[in-house]
Amino acid sequence: MKSIPHFPSQTFRLAASAAAITLITGMSASAVAADNGKYRIGIVTFLSGAAAGPFGVPASNAAKLTIDTLNSGKMLAPYTKIGINGLEIETVLLDEAGGATKQAEEFRNLVQRQKVDAVIGYISSGDCLAIAPAAEELGVPTLFFDCGTSKVFETVKNPKYLFRTGLDAVVDNVAAARYVAETRPNIKTVASIQQNYAWGQDSWADFSLSLKQLLPNVSVVSEQWPKLLQGQYGAEISALSVSRPDIIHSSFWGGDMEALMLQGGARGLFDKSVAVLTAGETGVETFKSNVPNGTVIGGRGPYGAFAPKNALNDWFRPAFTAEFKADPTYPAYKMVQAILALKAAAEKTAKPGVMPTSDQVVKGLAGLSFEAPSGTVKMARTNGHQAVQDVSFGEYRFDPKTGKGSVANVKTYAADCVMPPDGSTPADWIKAGFPGAKCK
Repeated sequence: MKSIPHFPSQTFRLAASAAAITLITGMSASAVAADNGKYRIGIVTFLSGAAAGPFGVPASNAAKLTIDTLNSGKMLAPYTKIGINGLEIETVLLDEAGGATKQAEEFRNLVQRQKVDAVIGYISSGDCLAIAPAAEELGVPTLFFDCGTSKVFETVKNPKYLFRTGLDAVVDNVAAARYVAETRPNIKTVASIQQNYAWGQDSWADFSLSLKQLLPNVSVVSEQWPKLLQGQYGAEISALSVSRPDIIHSSFWGGDMEALMLQGGARGLFDKSVAVLTAGETGVETFKSNVPNGTVIGGRGPYGAFAPKNALNDWFRPAFTAEFKADPTYPAYKMVQAILALKAAAEKTAKPGVMPTSDQVVKGLAGLSFEAPSGTVKMARTNGHQAVQDVSFGEYRFDPKTGKGSVANVKTYAADCVMPPDGSTPADWIKAGFPGAKCK
């Protein structure tokens, strides 16, 4: 097996690593033709830049741990068969940094030159929108493990080869609005700060429409739209401070999210305004005392600090922590989930010990129900191409005695409570008052 390298997470929290880029380039160039009897997976995630430390590197490390465990035949049931369908897994690891045009070119290289059998990857919604049509054109099973924009399956309608094994931004933001309405029903004002691209735009639209349905008297007092990966938010923080909202909603992720909380906290932004961070779970280990208790955070599903107790999680969490000296955050959980989905699908449809074809893999994935460290996952939306799971929100708590952060006041929302049914656009479903939603 061509092993995925282990990258220490803290290295990437401080700076981008040029060495990582060199390693990945060399790894791709040395790949041999995919006729060696191994099942080859292209894995794409951020290995440099601001998104690497909190997102891409944990995901890459999770892939390494999972694939090494599968190849050794030491994975727990129902995944005890070696590799995928008895075949050793080989990987081609690529850095997602560089933008959508570069990623579209790299995707074609993975398929046409590296001869991968499947692709698992992509965090940026912009990258996913660029990759989606190419996956269908080239006919390779492609599993988006993280990207959240709901427009993926608007770009590619009736997909055959494209799947998303995690949740989209609609679920995050409908659940966030329900959490706010239940825990803070007396709020009067809300503000927004979002990265100005598909992910941020979709997230704010879904949250604001949902909150209007649940708390009709709440008014929006400020909307801020900085550039993706801008890093410095002085002007936006000033504008938010002047508007003095009860709630500040943000879908910021990675380094941008951490920078916003540090810069805003230093200027007293969160003294009277509660931040609602739909992707905040990646900061639980790093926020420390710099982020106020009571900050509302989500983990984009039942991942990371919100993951349930089950046999697979009892393996994954301590194994990851022991090997990489850090707790696994939600991108790590979502990477494991995608790999296990691919394995389960291939072994459902292909004869044991035989190389699964692309058609067999996508046939197995469509409508698949499988187990992961996050619990049971059902591919039950978009004709079986979109994962369905519960989603949780809670409040950040820091314990100065232990120096550890955690989540408290956790509420979990069933998928059928926060996810529109097939055939409904998110906006229409929310504006209509969530028809058909089943909430406990």
